[in-house]
Amino acid sequence: MPPRPTTRPRSRRLTPTLAVALATMIAALVAVSSPTRVAAQPGGPPTDGAPQVTIRVLPQKDAVRPGDQLALAVVLDHDVGLHSWPIRRDLVVPPEFTAVLGETFIDSVIPTEFEVVTKPDATTFWPVQAPVTRTVDVYYTGSQVPLQVYAGRAIAYLPLQIDPGAAAGEAAFDVRVQYQACDETQCFAPVNETFRAVFRIDPAAAPPPADPAIFGAFDPTVFGTAPDGGSVVDVPRGPVTFGVFGRSFSIDPDGPLGLTFLLLVAALGGFLLNLTPCVLPVIPLKIMGMSRAAGQHHPRRMLLLGTTMSLGVIGFWLAIGGAIAFVSGFDAISSLFQTSWFSFVVGAFVAVMAIGMLGVFSVQLPQSVYRFNPGQETVHGSFLFGILTAVLSTPCTAPFMGSAAAWAATQRPSITLTTFAAIGLGMALPYFILTAKPGLVRKVPRTGAASDLVKQVMGLFMLAVAAFFLGIPLAGAFQRPPDPASRAYWWLVAFFVVAACVWTAWRTFKITPNATRRGIFGGLGIVGAAAMLAITPGLASHGPIAWTYYTPERFAEAQAQNKVVVMDFTAEWCLNCKALEAGVLHQPAVVEMMERDDVVPMKVDLTGDNAEGKAKLKELEWVGIPLLAVFGPGAGVGYEADGALKFDTYTVGTVTEAVAKAGGGAVGGAVEGQP
Repeated sequence: MPPRPTTRPRSRRLTPTLAVALATMIAALVAVSSPTRVAAQPGGPPTDGAPQVTIRVLPQKDAVRPGDQLALAVVLDHDVGLHSWPIRRDLVVPPEFTAVLGETFIDSVIPTEFEVVTKPDATTFWPVQAPVTRTVDVYYTGSQVPLQVYAGRAIAYLPLQIDPGAAAGEAAFDVRVQYQACDETQCFAPVNETFRAVFRIDPAAAPPPADPAIFGAFDPTVFGTAPDGGSVVDVPRGPVTFGVFGRSFSIDPDGPLGLTFLLLVAALGGFLLNLTPCVLPVIPLKIMGMSRAAGQHHPRRMLLLGTTMSLGVIGFWLAIGGAIAFVSGFDAISSLFQTSWFSFVVGAFVAVMAIGMLGVFSVQLPQSVYRFNPGQETVHGSFLFGILTAVLSTPCTAPFMGSAAAWAATQRPSITLTTFAAIGLGMALPYFILTAKPGLVRKVPRTGAASDLVKQVMGLFMLAVAAFFLGIPLAGAFQRPPDPASRAYWWLVAFFVVAACVWTAWRTFKITPNATRRGIFGGLGIVGAAAMLAITPGLASHGPIAWTYYTPERFAEAQAQNKVVVMDFTAEWCLNCKALEAGVLHQPAVVEMMERDDVVPMKVDLTGDNAEGKAKLKELEWVGIPLLAVFGPGAGVGYEADGALKFDTYTVGTVTEAVAKAGGGAVGGAVEGQP
């Protein structure tokens, strides 16, 4: 949460209210994620005040010359009976854990991390030399399981070189160490601490030999490899690839220019979220509210309301970024939908708001309650309306945004928060522009029959949105993975959409004699109703492809037969997934290709508690959906090692070319994108 701003006395009531709203939102995000404390058997943390792991960061030399190479040793001394998880690249989770404890336990594991957060400019770092793991026996599943961990004294080495032109003086390094201590039956809350190491740079230095007890295991041959840049250790690096409908480009975020460009692309993705079907139903409501403020010639008031709404949008995305950065198990925007109550609460809230817009009921509540009503043109209401708008966007992923968010989820907290703030800024930008330019919305009807019609139609559309959000937990509740979830709730969604379209056409003819308006709005209503009736059978069914639903055994069998596997990761709450399925995968050319004997169409439905499906997504180093992964002998290096062509947006041509390439055929233009 950003620091509380200083305000004048007249605005004193605003600040705590906004703070409480944002704090509540963050608390909700924390609640839906996995707990940081993992207990496989009953038990409590170690005695208060007793050290779990003692950490020191020691330089190999107390004084060095410019151009010298050395290492910082991060020494972890574990108490007897305690251990910590290895770094991410060395983490091996026994299959017994997944089988007995499920994905919740695995998501809660906190790998050890080493990050150099501050250093002199005249230094270069090489990749970390990780501690040697040991085998200990744990009883997380109720029976003895061997586990590779850090125990006793574990030492990591951070190799570095002082630049030849470095000036004499003190060199200070701050190293952040994150670890999670465990004993044989349980794990405890993770610890995140920063330690400082200091030595002198002296051209005349003649340092004594390093302590062999600490540095005897350091391998200096690492200096013969490429350095890693020196700022972050054991965090995925390299270019970020953005793929949009078969075209791609990459951005290298290392350096200020590359990071700035990536943030601009993330902001563009946030802007495009406003054009998704998740958000569109509520935008006219806000525009009408802005129009009322503009019509009353209160530009300052309008600017205040629009700015506050924008802050609500940005605040929500910052909360998402904070949850990904600091909450164990919360590693993607889609994590919100892994618990059914989130969808249920959002659906119920939208339904009540929609019914109120339709004028079905009017309930007298205490005046203080209306200050928090997103439908009211108040500062508090605008802030909450911004949050609501951002929440409604979560089932959708706009172009560019998915890759940026997936990359940000693997970075240090400051980069994660900055990237998600950029997404929020991009999404909030159009509302801020409208409020800064009142003339853009003054012509929108503020009162009368036309205004009532807009509210009624938007109310019906919002009931369709509510039916969608309420249908998700119901579908998930009756799903039995790997089998797909029911899609019958789409008929209720269609009912409200068709009702909105028909009501638009009918009322337009009633309230205006203007032939042009009748033709435009009446025609749009009729076309919209016909289109919804045409596509609903497809949305409510599982389409023309005979999908094999993913299990590790089915995937292994397809690999053993050397077949191309087209794996579609989807969920009932993922509207982008639905659009790609209907617009691309259900097209005749793709359907015909999927029917070939050498191709296995395989679907991973993540609607319910599909632990094996989530594990596969994580194995592919992807944190969100939609995702289409194409496996085959020609897909990448090491088919047996799950080499795959991966896409979060694609066309018919993209899919057919990827299948041809995965099968070993010579094709051009297939795009591989990986966050």
